[in-house]
Amino acid sequence: MKKYLRYAGLTLVFAFFMLGGSAHFTQTEMFVSIMPPYIPYHLEIVYLTGAMEIAGALALFIQKYRSLSGVYLIALTIAVTPANIHMWLNPHLFPDIDPVVLSIRLVLQVALIAAIWFSTRIPEMED
Repeated sequence: MKKYLRYAGLTLVFAFFMLGGSAHFTQTEMFVSIMPPYIPYHLEIVYLTGAMEIAGALALFIQKYRSLSGVYLIALTIAVTPANIHMWLNPHLFPDIDPVVLSIRLVLQVALIAAIWFSTRIPEMED
């Protein structure tokens, strides 16, 4: 059963980062708009993090690098946290998004980190 949960987690993590990374290139203006003002090079960082998300998602398919990819994706998730905190602290700048959704996003970010960790760890015993 744990094996199937691990694969379900991998599928979720892959989809999140592949779709999210791709969105950095198709919805660039939106991603630039959520960047905190104290971070420079908004456009460049949006493109870079999009490419990094896609690369991390693809690395999940390589068993040998899956655990390393998990650590990488956790670090990347933590690295983009300032944008989510900026949105949460400044809901007036994002009137199209319910402030409750901004709060839920931060909780879901912790759940995403847990899913990455669980699904990318080398299993001791599969059932």
